[in-house]
Amino acid sequence: MNQPIASLRRLRSVELRTTACADSVDFYTNVWGLQAVEHGDGQAWLRGTGEEHHVLQLTDADRNGLGRITFAVATPSDVDEAARRLEARNIPIVAGPGPTGEISAGYGVSFVDHEGRVVSLLADALAVPMLRREDPVPVGVTHVVLNTVDIDASVQFYCDVLGMRVSDWSEHQMAFLRCNSDHHSIAFNQAEWASLNHVAYEMPTINQFMRGIGRLRHNRILPLWGPGRHGPGDNTFSYFADPAGLVCEYTSGVAQIDEDRWLCRVWRRVPELSDTWGTAGPPSADVRSHMAGVPDPGAFDRHPELMGVAR
Repeated sequence: MNQPIASLRRLRSVELRTTACADSVDFYTNVWGLQAVEHGDGQAWLRGTGEEHHVLQLTDADRNGLGRITFAVATPSDVDEAARRLEARNIPIVAGPGPTGEISAGYGVSFVDHEGRVVSLLADALAVPMLRREDPVPVGVTHVVLNTVDIDASVQFYCDVLGMRVSDWSEHQMAFLRCNSDHHSIAFNQAEWASLNHVAYEMPTINQFMRGIGRLRHNRILPLWGPGRHGPGDNTFSYFADPAGLVCEYTSGVAQIDEDRWLCRVWRRVPELSDTWGTAGPPSADVRSHMAGVPDPGAFDRHPELMGVAR
């Protein structure tokens, strides 16, 4: 039986390919609460109050989509070992292993999953001082939800290859996967096509979660859905659309997993469990449309020769 390629520590950052890069930089810095670390030609790197160099990279593109997901691993030797295991499994590597040469430095390897998403494993990246602020701004990225055409295949890939564990199911529609004590850092949603569903940003407290929503309202930006509290994960939620129409979420208070005690359960998909507070109601057709996104072939669009290899 194959071992996972690495032991993941946490979700570090997400790259979004966006049709409204400049407007999105303005939104995420001036309204959402992130801070710009670097600007480039059609790119920007934004940080939260945590120690990650950046948690969001925005890249100008002609179609919305996911650029890549980056996880932290402990050491460069872990990266090298991951690359050897990827090659043994015939999973295509698109960068590394080695120094990334990117804005956050570090030593990494990037590969393509079965639906064309680019996943990066990164060690020794630059860190920035933690910001201790009372303002209602995100610490960083806490989870990403991905639409998939085959939820069983996606769960199997991320568990077998990356060593993630299933925390809960929402019937056979959603699966919540963890890599540390947080209830989930990746979730999969069964859908008609592969795409980004949304990216969630951690607010330190429920008070700052609500104050952040208030700041968006002052900027005349209303939630697509929320505020409320989910059953699976027990986290608060409020979903918004950025200028390109990509969905971003404020969240707080995600459940913490005790590996020796946690029992995975299957939640019913009913309004009182989707929102245990009963404040948000069921998601509207509008929020579902935003979360569906557009079909995203990911790396397969740029490297069509990888399609047969990655599956």
